[in-house]
Amino acid sequence: MEFDPASLCFDANGLVPVIAQDLETREVLMLAWMNAEAVARTLATGRVTYWSRSRAAFWVKGETSGHVQELAEMRVDCDRDCLLVLVRQTGPACHTNRRSCFYSAVRGGAEVEIMAPVAG
Repeated sequence: MEFDPASLCFDANGLVPVIAQDLETREVLMLAWMNAEAVARTLATGRVTYWSRSRAAFWVKGETSGHVQELAEMRVDCDRDCLLVLVRQTGPACHTNRRSCFYSAVRGGAEVEIMAPVAG
């Protein structure tokens, strides 16, 4: 059965949340958004393409930073309202130059940084 991006349950803004996970380590890297066209572009090119809500434009991960996300597999959740992309990540995934956007933890009621920026 061929996948149709229009079969997803997009929100009122035509977007669906996307979790990016490293294919090898299974580390959760980031959360971003896609519209139907971004889904289609990602599948067609193998380069993960998001929809930037702040810029109202397509955003090919790594296009300017070189921190590319190559699509290995796209998964659809049971409600069809969230995607998981398994990626081959080049360099940091976070704009703060960290491997993951999830670099803070809440431990014992305090927020602590658990991941430093990548040296570079």
